[in-house]
Amino acid sequence: MEHVLKIENLCFTYHTLQGETEVLKDISFTLKEGEFVAVIGPSGCGKSTLFSLIANLYQPTSGSIVVRRQNEGFTSPIGYMLQKDYLLEWRSIYDNTLLGLEINHLLGESSIQRVEELLKLYGLWEFRNKKPSQLSGGMKQRAALIRTLALNPDLLLLDEPFSALDYQTRITVSSDICNLIRGTNKTVLLITHDLSEAISLADRILVFSNRPAHIIRDFQVHLTRSDDTILASRNAPEFKEYFHMLWEDLNDVRD
Repeated sequence: MEHVLKIENLCFTYHTLQGETEVLKDISFTLKEGEFVAVIGPSGCGKSTLFSLIANLYQPTSGSIVVRRQNEGFTSPIGYMLQKDYLLEWRSIYDNTLLGLEINHLLGESSIQRVEELLKLYGLWEFRNKKPSQLSGGMKQRAALIRTLALNPDLLLLDEPFSALDYQTRITVSSDICNLIRGTNKTVLLITHDLSEAISLADRILVFSNRPAHIIRDFQVHLTRSDDTILASRNAPEFKEYFHMLWEDLNDVRD
């Protein structure tokens, strides 16, 4: 299976007037097409910095990042979804979902049709003329995801996209959105501090150490479950074992 993302010996150091801060050290991993991978680690260890490097917002100090470019006619093979939805209040939900296409001068019959199909699929079609303030937090996250998917990226970077939601909504929305993403066969890299979320949603988990971060564990998640729901995942007999393993990993790196 072809690699969508390949990172080799990645290092990154911040340079300021006060000196240097080594953030990432010798990070290497690959993502295969359709993989859903979660990244966990202590706060401030460099997870979001990793995303900024993958998105080409920063340049590595050393090492390499290769992202497959397959979709012709699009400006980037990467879709980046942040913690906040950043929907524009003066635009309708429909216009917000078209914003990326509009900025990149890619509005056309086929791209608009794709967005309209996503609005229907994600249950937002009847709310398309509403303003963001008129929608729930979960619905706004769905709209933000459609805006991200509108450019048809191969790789989705999800930086704690559910962290602003209350606990019950977070469980429901994360499950729904991730099932919808899986239906598109997109490759996903998710940052989360929620161990249960990582185990429930991901096919594979990367555990980062304290700064300068390196990968201390990289493993596949295999859950015996009756269906694809979050509840079934959390009731799987392997769930508790994975949770304790990750809990111990994070406690060890904090010591």
